[in-house]
Amino acid sequence: MDIAEVAKRSGVPASKLRFYEEKGLISSIGRQGLRRVFSADILERLALIALGRAAGFSLDEIARMLGSKGSPVIDRELLVSKADELDRTIHKLIAMRDGLRHAAVCSAPSHMECPKFRRLLRLAADGAIGTDAAVKLPQKQRSKKALNRTSR
Repeated sequence: MDIAEVAKRSGVPASKLRFYEEKGLISSIGRQGLRRVFSADILERLALIALGRAAGFSLDEIARMLGSKGSPVIDRELLVSKADELDRTIHKLIAMRDGLRHAAVCSAPSHMECPKFRRLLRLAADGAIGTDAAVKLPQKQRSKKALNRTSR
């Protein structure tokens, strides 16, 4: 399959395919005139690259997992580490979402007078949003929030 067909079928621009080849993520099997030609498994390899990028892996990490022999060599510890990182990001985003929802309905005369909003500001300034130090609700309120989320 030539580079134009790969680009069309995968949705990956030819320029990015050339870049991936330069980085060692993919390799062509030859040329048809001036165009690079790829084997049929290139689409699966590009899907693995897309999955890795969506999960937040660097191209170097993806290259190591794809291996040079055509068969992926996926580092399970790296997968666990990335999953843990995603959990931390999710936790941070949930804390931010909950803070924004609170700010939207807060009854304080000004957001700057709301203790919860001020706590969020401090945490954001310290880069701590998403850690265990993030805004804590009493257990009763956390349970009520969880119920509200599941009932939507």
